[in-house]
Amino acid sequence: MTSLSVAESTHSAHVDSFARDHLPPRDEWPELVFDLPDLRYPARLNCVGELLDKHVARGRGGRTALFGEHATWTYAELQRQVDRIAHVLRTDMKLVTGNRVLLRGANCPMMAACILAVLKAGLVAVPTMPLLRARELGVILDKAQVNAVLCARTLAGELEQVEGHPPVVYFDDPDHADGLEVLMARHEEAFGAVDTAADDVCLISFTSGTTGIPKGTMHFHRDVLAICDCFPPHTLGSREDDIFIGTPPLAFTFGLGGLLLFPLRVGAAGVLLEKLTPETLLAAIQRYRATVCFTAPTFYRQMTPLVPRYDLGSLQKCVSAGEALPLATRDAWKAATGIAMIDGIGATEILHIFISASGDAIRPGATGKPVPGYRACILDADGQPVGPGVIGRLAVKGPTGCRYLADERQRQYVLNGWNLTGDAYEMDGDGYFYYRSRTDDMIISAGYNIAGAEVEDVLLRHPAVAECGVVGRTDEERGQIVEAHVVLKPGIEASDELVRALQDFAKAHIAPYKYPRAVRFTDKLPRTETGKLQRFKLRES
Repeated sequence: MTSLSVAESTHSAHVDSFARDHLPPRDEWPELVFDLPDLRYPARLNCVGELLDKHVARGRGGRTALFGEHATWTYAELQRQVDRIAHVLRTDMKLVTGNRVLLRGANCPMMAACILAVLKAGLVAVPTMPLLRARELGVILDKAQVNAVLCARTLAGELEQVEGHPPVVYFDDPDHADGLEVLMARHEEAFGAVDTAADDVCLISFTSGTTGIPKGTMHFHRDVLAICDCFPPHTLGSREDDIFIGTPPLAFTFGLGGLLLFPLRVGAAGVLLEKLTPETLLAAIQRYRATVCFTAPTFYRQMTPLVPRYDLGSLQKCVSAGEALPLATRDAWKAATGIAMIDGIGATEILHIFISASGDAIRPGATGKPVPGYRACILDADGQPVGPGVIGRLAVKGPTGCRYLADERQRQYVLNGWNLTGDAYEMDGDGYFYYRSRTDDMIISAGYNIAGAEVEDVLLRHPAVAECGVVGRTDEERGQIVEAHVVLKPGIEASDELVRALQDFAKAHIAPYKYPRAVRFTDKLPRTETGKLQRFKLRES
C-alpha cells in the first residue's frame, strides 16, 4: 500500500491561497492509499490537460466529445471553447489562480466547457444544482468566498436575489454585450493549462449535512483523475467508442464523473441534456445510440414498463447510484432489457463510486465489492473492524477522501483514517457489501440527499405551523419521500388546501425536490425529557 505523506505535498500554483488555507488539519484527513500503478501521478498536474488537451495533441481532435440538444462538439471544438472561456476568466474578469468560481447551468455542452475552463485556468470550480434557491446559494457563496459566477441566463432569477453576490457573466445569452459568448469571441488564441500542483484544490462540491448546513467537499486535480482511473476501467469497462448518457446534474459528482469526466478520460463521448423524463431519456438513448447510462433507481423503475416502445439495441451498461437499488428494480430492468444493472455506492466526500460490481461478479442484493483502488470494511460502535455477518458502519479509504472546507464535521466523517459514509452495511464471507440503512437522518429521495432539518426550518417559517418534524418515509418509486409531521398553531384547521399551501411554501424557499411529498398533521411531536425531537418515533408511526 502506498500512502501519501506530508512531505509529498507540492508547491501550490494558487496566488489566492484560500482553498489550501481552509483544508482541514492534516491529522484529520483520511488515510490516502494509491495501490494501483495508474494512481501515482506526477507532482505537477492539471486534470484538464490530461482529460482534453492530450487527446487533441495526439491527433484525436476530430472525435466527438459532447452531444447536446443544440450543439455537438468534437474534442478540438471543445478545447477551443474551453480556451476562450479560460481567457475570459483570467483576462476579462481578471481572476487569479485559486479564486473560486460558482457555476450554474443545466446539463449542456456550454456548462461542461465552463467547468473545464475553470479548472484549466487554475481556478476552483464550485458547481451548484440548478434548482437551488437564493437562500441556499447565499450560504454557498459565503462559505466558499466565491469571487465570480458563470451562470446560464435562464437561472439568473434566484442568483440576483442574493444580496451582494459576486460579479456574474451569463452564458446562453449570445445577444448581450457582456454575455459570455460575446466575450469569448474576442479570444482566438490557445490557452495553456496552468501548471498546477497535483494537490491544488480544483473543485468544491457542496453536499447537505443532516443539519441542513451545507458542507463543501474539497478535491484536488489528482482526485479528478483518480475517480476516472478506478471505477471506469476496472468495473465499468469504459471504451473510446462508448457514448455516455444519463440524468444526474453536472453539479452532482455522480453526474460530473459519469457524463463528463469518465468519457473524456478514454476519448469517448457524453450526451448532456436537461430536464429529462423517463420517456425522453429512453428516446435520447435511441437517438444518440448511447452505450452507457447513469441514473438513479427511481428512473430505472419508471423506464422499465416503457422499454418496449424504444430501440435500446445500442445500450450495453447501466449504472445505478444515488440511493439504494431494490432487487426488484434490478430484476425488472434485466427482464425488460437483458442488461444486468451495475449498482454502486459513492459519496460527494469521496467524489464517486467506491463499491460496485459488474458482469458475472454481480451478486443479487449486494452493492458489490470495493472498486480496485479502494478498500472498505465494517466498523462497530467502538470503531473496530468486524467480520462477516455483522451490521455496522461502512468505512472506506482510497486515493480520494473527505476534506471539508473549514468544517468541524470533518472529525465526524473521518475515524482512524477511514471515511465514514453514514451508511449501515453488512459484509458476507466473500467480501460483498450489502446495504442495510442510513446511520444518520439524511433522506435520500430519487438520488437526492435531503436534510430533514432544513425542510423543518422552512416549514416553521409558515404562519400556520407551530412545530414540525421531517423524516424519510419508504417509497416504492423514489426509495424515500420527505414526510413532514406538523403541529398547527391554535385556531388553524388541517385541510388538503393547507397541505398544498405548505408544499408550495417549501418549494418557494428551498430546491423543489426537497419539498414534503407527504404532510401529516398531529397534536404533538414525540420528544425526550430535554425536548429533543425523537425522529425515530416519527419514522415508526
